[in-house]
Amino acid sequence: MKPEVTFLLEHANWPALLVDGGSTILRANQAAVKLFGSTLEGATPLLSAVWAVENGITADQFLGQWERSPTPAMALKFRVKGGVVATQATSICSSTSATQKLFILQLLPEAVAGSEAKGPGAEAHAHKQKLDCALQLARSVALDFNNALTSILGYTSLLLSKAEANHPWRRALLEVEKSAAKAAEIANDLAVFSRPEKQASSQPAGNLNVVLQRCVETFQNSLKAPVAWKLQLEKRLLAAKFDEAKIQQAFMRILENAVESLITDGRVVIQTRNVELAAATQDRNAKLAAGSYVCAEIADNGRGIAPEVLPRVFEPFFTTKRAPHRGLGLAWVYGIVTNHGGGVAVSSQPGAGASVRVYLPAEKNIVKDSTEFTDGLTGTQNILMVDDEDLLLTMGETILSEYGYLVSTANSGQKALAIISKAAKPFDLLITDLVMPVMSGRELVEHVRQVSPATHILCTSGYGWPAQQQDQVAYLQKPFTTQELLLRVKQVLSTAPTVVD
Repeated sequence: MKPEVTFLLEHANWPALLVDGGSTILRANQAAVKLFGSTLEGATPLLSAVWAVENGITADQFLGQWERSPTPAMALKFRVKGGVVATQATSICSSTSATQKLFILQLLPEAVAGSEAKGPGAEAHAHKQKLDCALQLARSVALDFNNALTSILGYTSLLLSKAEANHPWRRALLEVEKSAAKAAEIANDLAVFSRPEKQASSQPAGNLNVVLQRCVETFQNSLKAPVAWKLQLEKRLLAAKFDEAKIQQAFMRILENAVESLITDGRVVIQTRNVELAAATQDRNAKLAAGSYVCAEIADNGRGIAPEVLPRVFEPFFTTKRAPHRGLGLAWVYGIVTNHGGGVAVSSQPGAGASVRVYLPAEKNIVKDSTEFTDGLTGTQNILMVDDEDLLLTMGETILSEYGYLVSTANSGQKALAIISKAAKPFDLLITDLVMPVMSGRELVEHVRQVSPATHILCTSGYGWPAQQQDQVAYLQKPFTTQELLLRVKQVLSTAPTVVD
């Protein structure tokens, strides 16, 4: 194989092969290796090694014919593990780089008896297969994008933490951080769009205060006009499960509306509180079932909202603002919050400002205030960081070493286990990416739990939080800043290691 070739279908659930014009298999994903077995071993395996003679022509002849007359999908026969000939519905596409012609063969999830299969059912199935392929591609792009942004945000926030307030480069660095954060929102949208429903699970419990503080800091660093900010945050706030990136987007949109409504002597007050409802309750248009909630209220002293406009604030494409506003801000907020099982209420009087209240279902436990560690993010513990992206390993080692930690790195699960076996004493913390080739982060965690149960675990990923990981190990969503990494490391090291069944 040629590892320098990027293959976006590396983690697809179905077999996929990247083949050049000479019928050499440049890359085979994990599902293909599982299907074909040892046939794909060696430096330069050929397509002919898995090509069945029952196809009637050679693999080279087939690629030549297909290039002259492309067909999106057809039934082909392959020799799979054990020497068995299997018929597979195969999707084929090609691209031309500056140096070579490339073909992608995807052996789609369900085999077909022959290319004569037709009818509405077959068409629907083919459409689903194409959509699955597109979604997998989108997931792969989002993952790679998040990895790159993690490196950018990590280094930028590290420099900002070291720069004096009047440093001449500080404003430029803040703009880089803001742009990277915006790109992270786009990557997250792409990941959420492409995520299968079975993976759209609830997130680990978090502290809403942290998200609000980050949003306010962003505005304080970017606004030119003076705004008086007042935070009244509940010190013993209940834990809530939320997608941090999505909830942050929702609050940013609410704050944008609040700031735009200000005239003179602008003031924005942000308050959080615990709410316990003994019975179903309605706050304006927000219908809330009985139970525990955290409420974040954002109030301003701006222009306010006219009575005839107030009932329509959540309507998609309804806006009283000029272009380029599209009327999707509060509609987006409403969608995000209600998808979390919460509610949004808006109250206002013209000329007297507006108040937006966001309710999220809460758990019966208190989350620690993140300010607990802000004055002490340094440490001396031994950390092993594992990721198949060398850029992220370099970034992580730079940040953690700068703050006193002793850091070792590995770009695969196998190398990580080798390092652990040779270590003089157990590592205090393992930071591992969840999605890696050959050995996944989940598999690595299981191995580490067996050989080093005292080691704390922190998992990272550019994908969403997997359902099977829920509440079992600590998690940090990519991309993350220096402060987010250091804070999460500090929090995980302060707790007892969690055993994974």
